[in-house]
Amino acid sequence: MPPVLTESPVPMTLTDEIKTLNDAHVINTYGARSIALSRGDGMRLWDAEGKEYLDFFAGIAVCNLGHGHPAVTKAICDQAQKLVHVSNLYYIEAQTLLAALLCKHSFADKWFFCNGGAEANEAAIKLARRYWDKQGTPKPGIVTAQQSFHGRTIATITATGQPKYHDGFQPLVPGFSYVPFDDIAALEAAITPDVGAVMLEPIQGEGGVRIPGADYWKQVRQLCDDRNVLLILDEVQTGLGRTGPLFAHQGDGIIPDIMTLAKGLGNGVPIGAMGCTDAVATGFDIGSHACTFGGNPLSSAAAVATMNVLTAPDFLDEAVANGAYLFEQLAEIAKHCDSLVEVRGKGLMVGIEFDKPVAPLVHSLIEAGVICGPAGPNVLRFLPPLIVEKEHIDRVVSLLKTCLGDLKW
Repeated sequence: MPPVLTESPVPMTLTDEIKTLNDAHVINTYGARSIALSRGDGMRLWDAEGKEYLDFFAGIAVCNLGHGHPAVTKAICDQAQKLVHVSNLYYIEAQTLLAALLCKHSFADKWFFCNGGAEANEAAIKLARRYWDKQGTPKPGIVTAQQSFHGRTIATITATGQPKYHDGFQPLVPGFSYVPFDDIAALEAAITPDVGAVMLEPIQGEGGVRIPGADYWKQVRQLCDDRNVLLILDEVQTGLGRTGPLFAHQGDGIIPDIMTLAKGLGNGVPIGAMGCTDAVATGFDIGSHACTFGGNPLSSAAAVATMNVLTAPDFLDEAVANGAYLFEQLAEIAKHCDSLVEVRGKGLMVGIEFDKPVAPLVHSLIEAGVICGPAGPNVLRFLPPLIVEKEHIDRVVSLLKTCLGDLKW
């Protein structure tokens, strides 16, 4: 006869229950996940079992003001009580205020709103092509960089210069070509007569936190002017104070023709935006592009509140100072870690390259209570909320040292 069970099985945790339901009902495109985050406050997150973490990833550079920021929370609650959504067939007050704010703080004269970064880049691609078509000189070609990342729609994965994102989705959208990042000679050679735009990230995020040389951006801008092509800057990850200035290109001393934003714009509420000059905006007219949810009252109200905090006096200065402090602490670790190849980045966009895959280190840090992530196989990425303070940095650096020691790196 089979043995009689005298003890009850170990009860499932809430995370186990969530995992079981998720595995049964959600398409798995994200791989294995170890924790279920359920609550946040400022720099801190808690999982379903109540374990506390320091957030050094900000939802991939999204929650730039941390979790539950009072100004954003109030804006969301107030707007939800009044009006969540109406069609863009009507004027939307919060959207108009957001557009005016973005114009005030950027080069752009006009804005189009959508749901996220891929849609913002899709809008930029469509605008560039239609602009030249309306000029009577169609130039559909767009040059992007190898190791870039621009989104997951069929056009934006085509724009993304990483073959792993193309696998299984052919045929891709025609007209795209790729050059090495930070190679002005290669870019010059790629701008043939049918090219109408160059689309680049100021810093390559998913590509490993790659920063070009000091003269690159002014050379790119001059080249685009000389060849009469549009310069599109994908600031989805670098924008909204992530690298120091409100927009990364402002630190490089150039002005694009088109810029895309998303991630940090709504501090977690989905919203994307594409801004451009008045001249380029003529590429779109009534009916040429649209988005049902783009810039609706709720998302726009959250973005207005976020922008007001980000543009308050001294806010970004403090974030820059804490970013410099983080780099100083990581530089000290680099002196004593043979596996650490390089620490790079700007502001609070940090990549730490190792000579081996970082997946074990990411897992070890999460187990230790630090939310972080990779940027390619060998790069650990820190993207803390801009409200990070030195005490948070000290804690994470201490835990990073411990994890490196435990892994014998």
